[in-house]
Amino acid sequence: MSNSIKTLVFAAGLCLICSILLTAASTGLKSFQQKNIALDKQKNILKSVGLVDSQQKYDADRIEKLFSENIKSVWVDSAGRILPSPGISEKDLPIYLYLKEDAIESYIVPIDSRGLWGKILGYLAIKNDGSTVSGFSVYKHSETPGLGGEIERNWFQKNFVGKKIVDRQGDFVSISIAKGTVKEIISKEKRLNYVDGISGATLTGKFLSEGLKDVLLNYEPVSVRFRKNQIR
Repeated sequence: MSNSIKTLVFAAGLCLICSILLTAASTGLKSFQQKNIALDKQKNILKSVGLVDSQQKYDADRIEKLFSENIKSVWVDSAGRILPSPGISEKDLPIYLYLKEDAIESYIVPIDSRGLWGKILGYLAIKNDGSTVSGFSVYKHSETPGLGGEIERNWFQKNFVGKKIVDRQGDFVSISIAKGTVKEIISKEKRLNYVDGISGATLTGKFLSEGLKDVLLNYEPVSVRFRKNQIR
């Protein structure tokens, strides 16, 4: 066998071995990756209702304990009724309840919005009055660091606390990101429905505003039930 053939055989064998090892590693790590993804989602749900601080580190056991003790995963149907599991309709939506002494303190809706460069995924928590935002968190996005990427920063997310998804007449209007500072460009009667925008990230704000409205509109039936005190 010539040296060139030996070299090719060796290279092919090495590639095969590396491929097998990489496949095995990927398969072996998959369960850990899935667990980390699930933990990150749980942490962000807890963050949206103020049960964890993004500036602190929590081990997996602590996150899981906090989640199991305070959060209940349920579904809602198209009429806004809470279900323990998905019904037969494709319109049933996942929702999370923040329970305090067995009473619903807030409900949390998953946010799936278009961004400038990809999806923006997070959670928006609304108080049991069905109108007032109690928190917002983002766990995945592809926005530009220092610009649209500021949506993951505390200063931006804290702007949502206390805002309203309804206007002064009680009609649904959602939450929007202003093209600047709310106090400077939004009239007083609408300020509770806006948060400060991000300088240099107008499109991120525009897409996230649209995404929030679409999601909250889908969850409006359950929000109405909370406003009417029909859910306890």
